Amino acid sequence: MTGTGLEAPAATPTVLRTRGSLPPWAPWGILLAAVAVAAGITALAGGFNVGLWVFLSVVIFAGATYTVSRVVEGARRAADRLVTVVVTSAFLIAMLPLVSVLYTVVSQGWARLDATFFTNSMRGIVGVGGGALHAIQGTLIITALAAAMSIPIGLLTAIYLVEYANNSRLARAITFFVDVMTGIPSIVAGLFAYALFALVLGPGVRLGFVGAVALTVLMVPIVVRSTEEMLKIVPNELREASYALGVAKWRTIVKIVIPTTAGGIATGITLAVARVIGETAPLLITTGYALGVNLNPFSGPMTTLPVFSYYSYAVPGIPREAFLDRAWTAALILMAIVMVLNIVARVISRLFAPKTR
Repeated sequence: MTGTGLEAPAATPTVLRTRGSLPPWAPWGILLAAVAVAAGITALAGGFNVGLWVFLSVVIFAGATYTVSRVVEGARRAADRLVTVVVTSAFLIAMLPLVSVLYTVVSQGWARLDATFFTNSMRGIVGVGGGALHAIQGTLIITALAAAMSIPIGLLTAIYLVEYANNSRLARAITFFVDVMTGIPSIVAGLFAYALFALVLGPGVRLGFVGAVALTVLMVPIVVRSTEEMLKIVPNELREASYALGVAKWRTIVKIVIPTTAGGIATGITLAVARVIGETAPLLITTGYALGVNLNPFSGPMTTLPVFSYYSYAVPGIPREAFLDRAWTAALILMAIVMVLNIVARVISRLFAPKTR
């Protein structure tokens, strides 16, 4: 209080300790220095090795970045930079195989990517020439049949599990078997389809429809799981509001639940198709290999792009280069189809996503 001799002591100003900050170019400078040092160490170790050079560059860069940042910016910022380097390095390492496969397939398959490859089959072709028209048509037909069989089964199963089962014993059994089917090897699906039709049509059966059945076995669990997860995210309030208006349960599912998750369901189905369209093992057993066009999946062998690429690469004729070129081009076309399907899945997801505004 003023005038009484009991004045309060003046507040001591708080001193904030501030740390410096690395300039924006510092990480790039440290990276260049780490690359140069790693190159020198690799060369002195007895010969330049790309893998060792990259590994040492990452280790030196991470250690140098942490050390410099700790001195200049403090421990928290240094730890943040270290984790950023580790995560970025892991991402780049994971991308290396993908980029390598993409570059190899495109560079090797570009040579035969011409009109002849899309308009001719291999009937009557011994060496140079020919195309994969029969394989492209076989791939589309067999995949379409598999989708036509697996999509209704998968959708209806998912609707039962979410809307009607109420965690019953049957629902738990179905969920268990769906999970088991998700992890079975594709060759097992091919053996199952072949054994099933061999009992009816006899040993040695090779039909496009048998291959479609094998792909259906692989597609059904994917469709079930993806659709089930989409249906679970629909708020129960929507269902209850519909029931309060006197709408039947089946009509609520058809008019409310499914349209709400149509984008997610369509995306899951598209990704399931992209998953099975490149299968080779089950089709080697079930569909056989044909040199000409066969548009009837219930009569005779049919060829698909994966099987065509496999036989062209594994059992080449003379000249060998012509068969290898066709194998790489078939792989390129198959990869392009899968990429288009993934793009379609993303577009469908955006178009049918629930509007938030």
